[in-house]
Amino acid sequence: MGDLHRPKTESFDIPGGTNTDPKGFVRSVDRWDSLPGALYMARPADHPRFGYLESWLIPALTLRVNRFHFRNGSGHGPWPGQELYVDIADVVPGSGDGRGGTPGSPWTTTDLYVDLVTYAHGHWELLDLDELGDALAAGFLDATTGSRALTASQRLVTGMIDAGGVEPWLATEGYPLSWADPASVTLAPPEK
Repeated sequence: MGDLHRPKTESFDIPGGTNTDPKGFVRSVDRWDSLPGALYMARPADHPRFGYLESWLIPALTLRVNRFHFRNGSGHGPWPGQELYVDIADVVPGSGDGRGGTPGSPWTTTDLYVDLVTYAHGHWELLDLDELGDALAAGFLDATTGSRALTASQRLVTGMIDAGGVEPWLATEGYPLSWADPASVTLAPPEK
């Protein structure tokens, strides 16, 4: 077994302007936006490797699509030029923002372990299927949730390959994502 851990959760409080990360740190959000059925968040990050984070939460596809603004400009991984980091995640819409969901609640995500990372020149990798298996074996997820994670992963990879990329596929699904201009993003200093 690798890094066995319970599913990580986050919350996104639109009226409060905050994102509470999996470790419980409350982060101020610079910008919210939306598409029908999706929520966008952008915020500074004091992480050693990246200084800004953008995310799209897409409940119907069981996805959180992230763009990290790296301090070294290219990210990390087996290839240079990391573009997207896609979490397979249960996403529950909140309210108080005109976007539907449960009254009086923030949006929440529960990470389902599997991740897809895309890189420049069409490279990509699917990560952490072993963590999903370990979580199922440990009873951290039930079989229905595990099946949902695998189905979302398969749909994502098939869609990406068929459409020529994650973003073109998401556009065909009704989610034409937009991102901040990297030149306009100010990286937060790393935590000391």
